[in-house]
Amino acid sequence: MGVKNWSAEEVEYLEESWGNLSVAYIAKRLGRTPTAINIKKDKLGLGPYLDAGDYVPYRKLMQVLGDVNYDVYKNVSWVKERGFPVKYKRIHGKHRFRVVYLSDFWKWAEQNRSMINWASVEENILGEEPAWVKLQRRVDYYGKAIYKGKNTPWTQEEILLLVQLLKQHKYTYIDLVAKLKRNHNAIQRKIYDLGLKERPIQTDSHNYWTKEDVVRLEQMILQGYSYELMSVELSRTAKAIRGAVRRKYGAEKLDKVRRKVVNGYQNTVNESEKLQRN
Repeated sequence: MGVKNWSAEEVEYLEESWGNLSVAYIAKRLGRTPTAINIKKDKLGLGPYLDAGDYVPYRKLMQVLGDVNYDVYKNVSWVKERGFPVKYKRIHGKHRFRVVYLSDFWKWAEQNRSMINWASVEENILGEEPAWVKLQRRVDYYGKAIYKGKNTPWTQEEILLLVQLLKQHKYTYIDLVAKLKRNHNAIQRKIYDLGLKERPIQTDSHNYWTKEDVVRLEQMILQGYSYELMSVELSRTAKAIRGAVRRKYGAEKLDKVRRKVVNGYQNTVNESEKLQRN
């Protein structure tokens, strides 16, 4: 079998993608092996920019993750406050680039799941994904299917329905979330913006947490659920769940809470092993 010739379109795609996408992803898109991609890039003189897919340019990674306009906020919130693993690399001793090694990125992303909406990231665009990403993407798709985005304008029909529901004085925030497919904060803000006097009725203050509720809560925290999604699953307001999480774990940010839950499980295992040895 002869070597498959490169078309002009394939060469153009490789030239445009080199330094922006991983070798594995380029190979998949072109139906070729990573070895074939590296051989061709050498013939084209593209240089060792991607280093066989070990790292990607920081700016391009931000775009892949949904930051098309290169949000300066992420430079502060991600890099400076959360230790996003940016490195500097020189090409031919002249140009200096900010890059992110994929092995470092995956470790950081797992510890900061709530910072990325994986439903908006194309599968395997950064090469082979860890198993937890596939689960997180399903969770994020679930959330996307349930709620309208925060930037989705309210229609007149939605506003009229909100007003009608409030005037009946029998719906809680949980009920309104289910009917309007908007999260608690969005509904609360719209009520305020419209200057409405009616308010959702209060949920039952004696809605105690069962052991099953707590177990399910921990499972959802580990699976990367947001407070809004937990609200749907547990039939409680996101505010109530946030308060319960704070009381139990001493923190509200879910990435931090997730680490506490994992460490709690690990400590339990360690204690069990000690008892077995004794």
